[in-house]
Amino acid sequence: MSDEKDRFGDKLHDVEAAREDQWAARQDAELMRRMREKLEKSMQCPDCKRNLIQHRLGEVALLACPDGDGAWIDGADLEKLAKSMR
Repeated sequence: MSDEKDRFGDKLHDVEAAREDQWAARQDAELMRRMREKLEKSMQCPDCKRNLIQHRLGEVALLACPDGDGAWIDGADLEKLAKSMR
């Protein structure tokens, strides 16, 4: 009987751990969604204040102003672009 109680207790513990993992995953997903929304809202052209548009050039990603006021690229993508032009 003791062995059955131990196994039942282990199962209950496993179920509770799975529920906690699911809750944590939902919390992480919600946090990531809010961070993406905040990032998308903050990515505006400093001149015209319009939202920047993301473009891909092969493996390189850049953000460009829809009015042609400029384009922005991060350091890692700039290195990729420089290597591809050699």
